[in-house]
This record gives sequence, structure tokens and C-alpha cells, in this order.
Amino acid sequence: MNLDPEPTIEVLDASSVPRDPISLFKQWFEDAISARPGDWFDPTAMTLATATRNGIPSARIVLLKHYDGLGFIFYTNYASRKGMDISENPHTALVFHWPMLKRQVRISGVTAKVSRDESIRYFHSRPRGSQLGATAADQSKVVADRYVLDDRLAELDAKFAGGPIPLPPDWGGYRVMPREIEFWLNRPNRLHDRIRYTRQDDDRWLIERLAP
Repeated sequence: MNLDPEPTIEVLDASSVPRDPISLFKQWFEDAISARPGDWFDPTAMTLATATRNGIPSARIVLLKHYDGLGFIFYTNYASRKGMDISENPHTALVFHWPMLKRQVRISGVTAKVSRDESIRYFHSRPRGSQLGATAADQSKVVADRYVLDDRLAELDAKFAGGPIPLPPDWGGYRVMPREIEFWLNRPNRLHDRIRYTRQDDDRWLIERLAP
């Protein structure tokens, strides 16, 4: 029987991981940032999966902007497809894939808007062009052509003329509050390590190993 050669001595074991999954996520996230794989890869990129109230799924890549013990934050247009899904069904899932580290993190939980103050602070930290773009585009809506967007951007740039750009009423942040977080580590012979954290009613985390 030919077995795959052991490519790494890294292991992921339920008996030695932190009791808090955010601590382990922090370690892995910082490792992904430090890996510096090149301009082609953004370690903050995560797949966001949503569904309508009838269970019709949709997924796309968004960027992680902040995380802490409360959850994982991203920003978008509330009237977008993802925003409309979340308004109907707040149960969402996230996936981080860091191929250069042979690691993956899956998160599922309930999603809610962050405060308006948080959205304002983040919006004004963005480059001016990004602020204008968020104001110009009715995300996910049908447009006749590219020129409609370009013309709207130019119109807004002239309107605000270098002054502050107000936060659009339909734009802001969401926080995914995790109920389950799974850490996946590539191992030889397809016997990958999978450690799942499940939040209990008392807010403690149950830690279990899953079969690959």
C-alpha cells in the first residue's frame, strides 16, 4: 500500500487547542497575514453564504474588516442580494481558505447589523473613491451599461467637491455571531484534522474532533 508522504508535522488536536475559538482564529489569521503569498491573495477574503427564507442559497466573497469575541464584521449595501437574504433569514455561514497554509475555517451563526456609529466610523476610514463608489452604486440592481455608473460617480465627485461624503442610508456593517466554528488542517492520506467548536447555552464552547 502506497501512502502519501508526510508533508508537515503540524497537528490539530482537541486536547491542546485553546478553549476559545477566537484565540485559535487569531493565531491562524495572523499566520495567513504573515505568509505574504503575493498580491493574488487576500487573507481577509471569506466566502459568505446566505439564503432566502425559502432556503435558496447564494454565496460570494466579502472581506473581513474586524473580529472579536462578538463576531466577524463585513460591510455592504443593505439592499444588495446578501442584504436582502439576511433581512429574510439571518442564518449565514463564512469560509476562510488559506491554501498556502493548508488551512480552512468554517463559521456559522446569526447575522445582524452593526450600530450606525460603527458603520459611520468605518465608512469614513475608507479611501474617498471607495466612499463615492458605495454611494454611486445600487448594488445588485440591473444597470443599462458601465457609463451609468461612471456618470453617477462623476456627478457625486462634483457634488461633494472634496468635502465629506455622508454615509448612504442603505450601506453599513453586519456582524456574524458564531454558533459553530470549525478549523480544518490538511493532513496526509486525506485524514485531515477537523476540530469543531460549538457554543453552548451557557456560552462555553464544546470542542470535538470530526472525521475528515
